[in-house]
Amino acid sequence: MTLTRRALCRSAAAVVVGTLTGCGESRYRGPERTITIAGGQSGGIYLEVAELLAHEVSLVEPRLHCTAIRTRGSVENVDRINSGSADVGVCQSDVALTAIEGTTPFVGALQVRGIGRIYEDYLQIVVRADSDIRSVDDLEGRRVSLGAARSGTEVTSKRLIEAAGLQVTEKHESLDDAAAALAGSRVDAVIWCGGIPTPVLTKLHAEVGIRLLPLTEALPALREQYGISYQQVPIPAGGYGKPGTQTIGVANLLMCGRSLPNDVVAAITGVLVRHATQLVPPQALGTQFLDQRALICLLGVPMHPGAASAYRQLHG
Repeated sequence: MTLTRRALCRSAAAVVVGTLTGCGESRYRGPERTITIAGGQSGGIYLEVAELLAHEVSLVEPRLHCTAIRTRGSVENVDRINSGSADVGVCQSDVALTAIEGTTPFVGALQVRGIGRIYEDYLQIVVRADSDIRSVDDLEGRRVSLGAARSGTEVTSKRLIEAAGLQVTEKHESLDDAAAALAGSRVDAVIWCGGIPTPVLTKLHAEVGIRLLPLTEALPALREQYGISYQQVPIPAGGYGKPGTQTIGVANLLMCGRSLPNDVVAAITGVLVRHATQLVPPQALGTQFLDQRALICLLGVPMHPGAASAYRQLHG
């Protein structure tokens, strides 16, 4: 039987709820306000998670009116949080650390903070099933879609290609466009950092057949240069990749601006903990981090004080 993220999350949530017996659900008491949650590209899990979170927060906290918006991904999300055009956003942990440090692709440290570690992205190098590309080294000289500009996929893809010492013809496209290009053999490979299965890639697999390249050999160089954001993880059963194929995992964080009021962040954190089972896209597979222990593990990203206060109240 395939164990989905939703099933894992339900089990984790039961453990969390068990620790909260006797605690009343905290409620936001401040003035009514609109909350904008930056998601991701159409067809990806970021946008689905943002939409689910917006729905749950609006339902549980009626004074907070939440809307999820479509974006290109992690880099745009933290840019929007920093500029004030979004209040909350989903972000890869490697991009979040880069934003805090103020290094490329950012100019200067951004005033963003973490709320919680929510789930795992899988770095996926996708080729057609009939391709002669079998390893990362085989990408040398090929046409490779590295993700949309200002996306987390673009950041991680460039790091991967550089760490592997490869020269490729770079394409920068949305996931929809990249999938169409691979189907039409206009690119040789697509790199995508997201959940498994990603709906766009599921559709592509049904149409032309795809494979995921193993990435075990690429991990040491990435970790040496960029640290613990990158972990070795197996492709889960039930997606479009061969189960057990080793790839690279990147944890996802829910981020916000440092100046977002503590009571707002605490209310969102409470929903994140207490309504975990409602925040997982039903088709998602693999490791789910919406549990008591992993939520607070932000991999070096500073936690917002409102989130820290909520975790203390909820867990003691």
